[in-house]
Amino acid sequence: MIKATYDDKEKIVNILTEAFDDNKSVNYIVRQDRHRKRRIRRLMKYSFEVCHSFGKVFLSDDRQGCALILLPDKKKTTLRSIWWDIQLILTCTGIGNVRKAMQRETKVKALQPKEPFYYLWFIGVNPHSQGKGTGSVLMKEILAECGFNKRIICLETSTTRNLPWYEKFGFSIYNKLDLGYELFFLKKE
Repeated sequence: MIKATYDDKEKIVNILTEAFDDNKSVNYIVRQDRHRKRRIRRLMKYSFEVCHSFGKVFLSDDRQGCALILLPDKKKTTLRSIWWDIQLILTCTGIGNVRKAMQRETKVKALQPKEPFYYLWFIGVNPHSQGKGTGSVLMKEILAECGFNKRIICLETSTTRNLPWYEKFGFSIYNKLDLGYELFFLKKE
């Protein structure tokens, strides 16, 4: 696993844009129009910026997979983070979806742990490289990192076919949220 640098941003954004193209949770907040794919890309740029500043960003050794981890207890409101939020609204969610996105965020935060934790915001593998073990190796290395720092790790997924994969690594479902699609909350202590 490689700690990503800012120079890796485009590579990571490309991987995540392709890997999450049909993701229900991503498409819930992204404005659905002819620019949908560009808006997903913008969400991934935003997520990279936030995790690069207030968390950790990793690439797999083969550079085909990546993970964005947020440390919520380290996140601060800064002029830069406010600017990122404004850009996200204008280029991704659209002003019409702001309320829906904020309500979703409030519901998600209410179900997250109160103690410091690793929030695995995104883990993805280039679709052409999926099924070859890249994601599994990356997940094992992320879990080792979390164990070393003695933090639990949490994530959400709307992709039910991925639940057995997460459970294979010791994650368990601790809650669910109905947003018109089912969002599963998982953690590993």
